[in-house]
Amino acid sequence: MSETLAPDLCVIGAGSAGLSVAAGAAAFGESVVLVEKGRMGGDCLNTGCVPSKALIAAARHAQAVREAAEFGIGARLEAPAPGTAGALAPVAAHVRSVIEAIAPNDSVARFTGLGVRVVAGEARFADPETLRVGDLSIRGRRFVVATGSRPLVPPIPGLSDVSYLTNESLFDLEDLPARLVVLGGGPIGIEMAQAFRRLGSEVVVLEAERALSRDDPELAAIVTARLRAEGVVIREGARATAVSRRAGGGVVVTVEGGGETRAEAGSHLLVAVGRRPDIAALDLDAAGIAHGPRGIAVDARLRTSNRRVFAIGDVNGGPQFTHWAAYQADRVLRTILFRFGGRLDPDVLPWATYTDPELVQVGLTEHQARTRFPNVSTLSWPFSENDRAWTERDTTGLVKLVVGPRGRILGAGIVGRSASELAGIYALAIAGRLGVRALSGLVLPYPTRGETARRAAVSYYAPFAGSPVLRRLIRLLKRLG
Repeated sequence: MSETLAPDLCVIGAGSAGLSVAAGAAAFGESVVLVEKGRMGGDCLNTGCVPSKALIAAARHAQAVREAAEFGIGARLEAPAPGTAGALAPVAAHVRSVIEAIAPNDSVARFTGLGVRVVAGEARFADPETLRVGDLSIRGRRFVVATGSRPLVPPIPGLSDVSYLTNESLFDLEDLPARLVVLGGGPIGIEMAQAFRRLGSEVVVLEAERALSRDDPELAAIVTARLRAEGVVIREGARATAVSRRAGGGVVVTVEGGGETRAEAGSHLLVAVGRRPDIAALDLDAAGIAHGPRGIAVDARLRTSNRRVFAIGDVNGGPQFTHWAAYQADRVLRTILFRFGGRLDPDVLPWATYTDPELVQVGLTEHQARTRFPNVSTLSWPFSENDRAWTERDTTGLVKLVVGPRGRILGAGIVGRSASELAGIYALAIAGRLGVRALSGLVLPYPTRGETARRAAVSYYAPFAGSPVLRRLIRLLKRLG
């Protein structure tokens, strides 16, 4: 029998963005219906952030065993050879256990307890005011589309004829690849390349442009240099033109670049060239919602062309990060509940690539800042001048501040161990429109890597030390006692 619901808010998609909106609205007493066609928690919990970081952690421990002798510790890594059946099973079990530990936070039971009605099924709009899920009709006062994204599979000849991996299938592997070919040198491709290399696989990354092209080239080069030193082959300017089965199993990728054509063979192929919005089943046209290849079109307050409907997270074509989705959820809640405070500020966005060393950008890169502001300068401080880095025998990397007029901090790039844990200082400074003076006055525990924030900021004042005016002032003050 059909049923019609009329909630204050209907959220489509139970990933990080949708869950944040649903929980927030319910906390303020709004009636909320949450629709999800797959697993609660979405990509981040099940096939993205959580499993990838769990796999990276396992790989980091494998590398720590290899490097133990540098700390005077005797240790030997005992790992099955790549290609051995079940070689990756213990690591896969670790990844699953992490997902299972976090899953209750995103579960149907928890959200039902918060007062949210959770509906399982595929949603589609019937008209601008009605959503249908099977026989159920939902006429919400407001709708939030948060259906996320799916792996982008490029139209490379032969790719559809071979077996390949994406982030949706990678973490189900129980056999360690003998040789992993990675299509795409963005954060996902580079993170997984290093992780599988550390677990024992041979790895080659094929990138049509520059690896980690969104990041500061100086900082990205430090990451790629480390991967190459660990044995990862990274081919930049290498465009995949064809894929075929390899005799005896595996794949062969034909690559063009640098005026030559070459073949890269592998036991496994990982496609990590980007993601596409998951909107095909929604019938957006029926709801009068404008959309295109990049996703749903939204205004500065994340409202679609249908004023009842908002779109947040990966589905609106913006930066594809869990924390950015949560930030958008907060903005939309402000607009829906209070009618103010819902505008986005893209200049405060941080992002991280969880390689070793980690790579972080907060706010504007140097290139972005120079296209928008006059008198931009950079300040940097290397971890080779940081005592904590020496105690850990890992001095690779640096902090780079992008400074605008009157010393305002516009951006910060960090490459080094635990860089993502240092991002908070800079995120606060940029969101608060603070300058180098604020950072230079910080008192931080010693020894910590966070001290680099203060040291970089203090270097802003170094040129003033030789100022004739200041030196005359100092001499005058000395005469006065």
